[in-house]
Amino acid sequence: MESHRVIIKVGTSTLTAGSHRLSIPHIFDITRQIMQLKETGAQVALVTSGAIAAGREAMSMAEAPRFTPGKQMLAAIGQPRLIAYYDQFFRMFGQVSAQVLLTREDLTDRNRYLNARGTFEGLLEGGVVPIINENDTVATEEIRFGDNDNLSALVANLVEADLLLLLTDQAGLFTGDPRKDENARLIEKVDQAEIPLEYWEAAGGSQSGLGTGGMVTKLRAADLARRAGVKVVIASGSEPDIILKAASGKQIGTQFPPLVSKLESRKRFLLAGKRGGGILSIDEGATLALRKGGSLLPVGIREVTGEFSRGATVRILDVSGSEVAVGMTSYDSSDLKKIIGCRSDEIESILGFTEGDEAVHHNNMLLLKPALKRQKGS
Repeated sequence: MESHRVIIKVGTSTLTAGSHRLSIPHIFDITRQIMQLKETGAQVALVTSGAIAAGREAMSMAEAPRFTPGKQMLAAIGQPRLIAYYDQFFRMFGQVSAQVLLTREDLTDRNRYLNARGTFEGLLEGGVVPIINENDTVATEEIRFGDNDNLSALVANLVEADLLLLLTDQAGLFTGDPRKDENARLIEKVDQAEIPLEYWEAAGGSQSGLGTGGMVTKLRAADLARRAGVKVVIASGSEPDIILKAASGKQIGTQFPPLVSKLESRKRFLLAGKRGGGILSIDEGATLALRKGGSLLPVGIREVTGEFSRGATVRILDVSGSEVAVGMTSYDSSDLKKIIGCRSDEIESILGFTEGDEAVHHNNMLLLKPALKRQKGS
């Protein structure tokens, strides 16, 4: 398969097959395709809508209420029903799945962001399929993602996915509404740095009336993800084996190639990170280890300067005071000062907890090129 780490977003219209009830065959087919994809060695996470639709079905409501508490009530009723279907079908294949409910605060607050990323890394590396939804039952307007398209793009960025697949009730992005315009044609690729205005105008709104998003929200999500180095595909959830086709690199739907590499995206993130004056001074052994691609361990730290929280971007200096790298710390400054020079297996006994063996993991670090030594007399 072309893509190793895949995020799949399934909309309500796909899960209900255009009706007002969950389509059990469609939910089963999604799990089947995910399992076939995992057999190739891919890691897969599923962002799913449908909780409110499941709640409406349980309550025999013809229409969803317009006020937020009513929708939250239906989400609370429908979420366990929806997850139960996924869990049942994944267990039929011997697959372990996990429910993850998020709000915007989980991905904007630095500590929560790091905790969320650590959880996802553990689940994906452990072969588990995370099933993700917005925590509708508690989210207020201020902490909502607004739609699961936006949530899926943020998750794709969080886990540095290779592919974000947005499944909808259309074959992709068209030049017009294919239901009304017989001349509307499918736009197969969007690779411009800025999505053309006419594409936004053609996107329109939600067609099915079942979900909260529409093609516009998918365009926004695609633009966000591709700028973080993620390939995006918008395609029809009803097309046979659509997940397998997209992951194998076949030309289906509308494709958005990444505008930057994942490495470049990480570099930009680290260089743009707020540096509050935090400095980690390291010894020669640690400097050599970093140059070889290793992580910074507490044993290699000589001094911690400044005050900073976990997840802060700090400067890393060698014994001469030259900047070796910048990186995000796994511990705050007060905790790092307690474990300076200690072995990683001593961290828990000293702090009473551990956030990992590394003070700064190599995945969260950007090495800087050594400065050229000045010649005498220059």
